[in-house]
Amino acid sequence: MNDLLNVVSRFKTLGTIESIAPLGSGLINDTYRVRTRETNTPDYVLQRINHAVFQDVDLLQANIEAVTKHIRRKLTEAGETGIDRKVLTFLETEEGKTYWCDGENYWRVMVFIPDAETFETVNPEYSYYAGLAFGNFQEMLADMPESLGETIPDFHNMEFRLWQLREAVAADAVGRVDEVRPYLEEIEKRAEEMCKAERLYREGKLPKRVCHCDTKVNNIMFDKDRKVLCVIDLDTVMPSFVFSDYGDFLRTGANTGDEDDRDLDRVNFNMEIFKAFTKGYLESAKSFLLPVEIENLPYAATLFPYMQCVRFLADYINGDVYYKIKYPEHNLVRTKAQFKLLRSAEERMLEMAAFISECLGRK
Repeated sequence: MNDLLNVVSRFKTLGTIESIAPLGSGLINDTYRVRTRETNTPDYVLQRINHAVFQDVDLLQANIEAVTKHIRRKLTEAGETGIDRKVLTFLETEEGKTYWCDGENYWRVMVFIPDAETFETVNPEYSYYAGLAFGNFQEMLADMPESLGETIPDFHNMEFRLWQLREAVAADAVGRVDEVRPYLEEIEKRAEEMCKAERLYREGKLPKRVCHCDTKVNNIMFDKDRKVLCVIDLDTVMPSFVFSDYGDFLRTGANTGDEDDRDLDRVNFNMEIFKAFTKGYLESAKSFLLPVEIENLPYAATLFPYMQCVRFLADYINGDVYYKIKYPEHNLVRTKAQFKLLRSAEERMLEMAAFISECLGRK
């Protein structure tokens, strides 16, 4: 604990540190609850930033600072109360930075939000809340003057992901290409359509927005009455198409099976989750969405299973160098499951479009 105390001491905390203990089960950053002794001082959250994933920590924190300051200003202007519970607060060091490097690791500290919780459950109720929260998050940031950088370059760039796959096929490092040719053919058949967002952007028809880019139910903080407080885990906040936040949630949330399900009969696109999330999302985001964004939401629901299928397949062809695997064909099993989800979503695109029109009061 002494090492962690030394880290916390670099930040402008209040009160006497009583204990530091692991918090949550995040896959990227190491997170700790920092308790203070006094009743009138807040507790804190200490995080070690995964420098292997987020290599430009200065950019990362600059993005987060810009976003949280903008949200705080919007909440203040709207006359909101309890603002410190509705947006994350990051502490500064004596040098005025919101992170500190001990020579090897990068750290940050934020104020702990008491009497709040997150949920792992994906059901219609929480999917509606998620849509509401992430749509509101985008809406509050739609007029943000600062331009953010990409914390993970080309993260949701479909053209880039296809280029990676084609490079893997050309190299065929471990001789797996012949085995997966049927999937490669299906991917290439859809390639032009799936790169539509990048084309529309180059044509000046589709804007990039400030997006969360990791839209999971457990990245929303709720109060004890199950009302949304704020969106958390802001590391991936960066410029992207609104499809990122919309499609990425549905890829995981609307999958009736597992991401790596061997039983493809279990894998389908859940329209109840789609409807709940979409209803919430449009309620909070329709004020700023352009017609081109709205009409392509069904495309976004298919884009993300497709993109993940491409990424898993590229890794399988490369010899499993990126994703952790539990058995030799794990990435191929993942590929097949994502492709089944893609096919299931494609079959429901007309139904999706009809529901979106219904939500917007169109016939």
